[in-house]
Amino acid sequence: MSLQEPKDQFEREIEDSDEESAPVESPLSSSDTFASSDESESVDVPTSDETESSDSDDELEKPRVPVKEKQSAASDESLPSDIPEGPAWFVIHCYSGYENKVRHNLEQRIETMGMKDRIFDVVIPTQEEIEVKDGKRRTVERHIFPGYVLVNMQLTEESWYVVRNTPGVTGFVGMGNNPTPLRPEEVSQIIKRMEAEAPTVKVTYKVGERVRIIDGPFNDFRGMVSEIDMERTKVRVMVSFFGRETPVELDFLQVEKA
Repeated sequence: MSLQEPKDQFEREIEDSDEESAPVESPLSSSDTFASSDESESVDVPTSDETESSDSDDELEKPRVPVKEKQSAASDESLPSDIPEGPAWFVIHCYSGYENKVRHNLEQRIETMGMKDRIFDVVIPTQEEIEVKDGKRRTVERHIFPGYVLVNMQLTEESWYVVRNTPGVTGFVGMGNNPTPLRPEEVSQIIKRMEAEAPTVKVTYKVGERVRIIDGPFNDFRGMVSEIDMERTKVRVMVSFFGRETPVELDFLQVEKA
């Protein structure tokens, strides 16, 4: 092979490579290419920062409920639907035996919170009783309604809150969350019972039980209770005389449980 042949072959390879590197015409026209770039520019892809700011803007645009409105809505759920006009007597419930403590706590709250113009009186219904124990008589003060305290008040949101949140108070007496005021006739009966001049006698025995007579001509006799008359405060006792059962009518204070 001559030296001229490799040279010719080399030149042919160079020409072939030039033809392959020629630019290939795009299938898109110039106008299509411009339009494509416009479309890509019109697409607005939000970044993460933009997304967060958009969410925060939405939250800012949402209407906010004032704090006072929330509190009033919560209190409306606890207040009665029909509030009576003017002062009325309401009954609050507490643990039995803590009536005096609850009254003391409530009176202190009325004083410190300036509610004297809405809460007027706190009463524990009581009455005097004569109790006979170990042959001795003593006058004691008994609660008519253990576990309950009466409050004379004008029912408002503020007065309801003061009473309801007093230490020891478990709630108002009424239907559901609605405090029910006492009727005037109920209040009159309670007051009449409290103002009774003659104290009641506590009867510690019942029909069929053995008792001992502690006063009168039959003092120290024992017998069986056959009848108890609460209206007349009398008790009938069957006493044995010479082998016979004889009824003896006595006062409540003349008899004690054997």
